Amino acid sequence: MAKTSSARQPVPKLKKAESIKLYREMLLIRRFEERAGQLYGMGKIAGFCHLYIGQEAVITGMQACLSDGDQIITGYRDHGHMLACGMDPRGVMAELTGRAGGYSRGKGGSMHMFSREKNFFGGHGIVGAQVPIGTGLGFANKYKENPAVSVTYFGDGAANQGQVYEAFNMASLWKLPVVYVIENNMYAMGTSLYRHASQTALYKRGISFQIEGEAVDGMDVYAVKRAGEKAMRHARSGKGPYILEMKTYRYRGHSMSDPAKYRKREEVDDIRSHADPIDGLKALMLEQEMVTEADLKQIDKEVRAQVKDAAEFALESPEPDPAELWTDVLKEA
Repeated sequence: MAKTSSARQPVPKLKKAESIKLYREMLLIRRFEERAGQLYGMGKIAGFCHLYIGQEAVITGMQACLSDGDQIITGYRDHGHMLACGMDPRGVMAELTGRAGGYSRGKGGSMHMFSREKNFFGGHGIVGAQVPIGTGLGFANKYKENPAVSVTYFGDGAANQGQVYEAFNMASLWKLPVVYVIENNMYAMGTSLYRHASQTALYKRGISFQIEGEAVDGMDVYAVKRAGEKAMRHARSGKGPYILEMKTYRYRGHSMSDPAKYRKREEVDDIRSHADPIDGLKALMLEQEMVTEADLKQIDKEVRAQVKDAAEFALESPEPDPAELWTDVLKEA
């Protein structure tokens, strides 16, 4: 039942407004994460911090396929997902720095932010834990006869967790409206996919549960969008879950404390030079003469200003009041 579409497909004439929007959103994630990395190095961000640099096309392309009410949930490499679903960069950066102006009022940090308003259900620190929760969102949608789809993200490392397959089984059995997006960045926490997985075509992991799937060039935002639209139609039509294996790549280590010595610098440089998602779309837009270099420089200037504002807001926000330790602990029934 599973098939692959990993080869790069010819891109038709692009739509100018859509392409500029996708480019701006990917660039915002890139510049935001670069700034977050700087703040971490300055000691302004504590704890764990997992950057999304290199993987921007996955969440950006998928978000372009969603309808109002659709939900997303992911693991701890989550800042890009927050920005793509429309969460305020100020609130995200403030949370990263542990400030009261953050989405979790400074108590959640990098891995634990939520926004019910934007239908973003986290940000989860336990590997693979978001997959059964995302499946539960799909169950709730079907039970309530809600037409929404739950888009559930996890990585190649999490793809080996047992709870993932329990979720697959129930999602297929009950034909739940869930799209599982495996962000395969090839190295999990620091071990090559080819050393930790006996079946390296991760989109095939759903075959025994009769879940259809395909592999996608996760460095091409339009390839992601095309595959995402197909998967969302499948799930929304009542046919049950669908698996998208996004073949992507992270340029930084697993987290800010990871020197990434398990791969060669030349490998990273080669991907940056030949498969970068932002540079790829930039080249297409220039080739089709929908923008000029001056236009792109202006977009970059505006995005940098937005990120600078978010960082300044975060650093100027107060730290949480100590009384916050006792809030959001119990829910009164």
